[in-house]
Amino acid sequence: MNPGKLTLLGSTICVMLTTHFSVQLLSEHFFYWKKPKEQKAIIIIILMAPIYAIDSYVGLLDYQGSKSFFTFLDSIKECYEALVIAKFLALLYSYLNISISKNIVPDEIKGREIHHSFPMTLFQPRTVRLNHSTLKLLKYWTWQFVVIRPSCSILMITLQLLGIDSTWLSWTFTIVLNISVSLALYSLVLFYHVFSKELEPHKPLGKFLCIKGIVFFCFWQGVALDVLAALGIIRSHHFWLDVEHIEEALQNALVCVEMVFFAAFQHYAYSVEPYKDESSKKRE
Repeated sequence: MNPGKLTLLGSTICVMLTTHFSVQLLSEHFFYWKKPKEQKAIIIIILMAPIYAIDSYVGLLDYQGSKSFFTFLDSIKECYEALVIAKFLALLYSYLNISISKNIVPDEIKGREIHHSFPMTLFQPRTVRLNHSTLKLLKYWTWQFVVIRPSCSILMITLQLLGIDSTWLSWTFTIVLNISVSLALYSLVLFYHVFSKELEPHKPLGKFLCIKGIVFFCFWQGVALDVLAALGIIRSHHFWLDVEHIEEALQNALVCVEMVFFAAFQHYAYSVEPYKDESSKKRE
């Protein structure tokens, strides 16, 4: 069996395992559906691993696809990442019984001090008191990424299809998206820092690592593959397959493998046990 077929077979097994782990965890949450507000956010977060795996597998099946095709596949993953970040903040709000839409902020957390760091101090006071407006602002800071990410993706794909693909445009999109995702992540870190003690029983760090770990590995292994290609370590031995397509295939294969481990780790981070305990208490 040649390396290409072996890679495809291995990736197929990995996607099946990822899907199995995720469906198993999803079915457990649906079976113990006790707190819809929390579990709706958890469902969306759990789906991140299989969506990344299936998306990468599609890219592996058509490894000779166009640049627009691969940009489209990457956009699906990145847009879903934006949604997951916003839903993660919503999950943290749920744990503390905060409801922005219903204007509910528990009295025991009102008035807490939030300390901004540079460069946010250029736009916000260094110290602010936590209230409904502050929490709404943090929500907007995460949801702006949900809007900006797909908007940039649509623009990038449209420009590529029109044959407009310049370096300055690429850098513009990169800068805008980096500012946007940094603001979204900043709001999560800020909220966690203020309420780390109250959130501790819910294992927020493990939950966040499930999200950030996926993004971290996908980004940095992409950078590593670019470096290896630039050094000539990754090169093509076939006239019909260029280095860029080999990079895409390697990236997609690695993502398929990694998602198995993240899907398995989600069983710990997003365990259904707290909801089992909740149903036991109600029976008692």
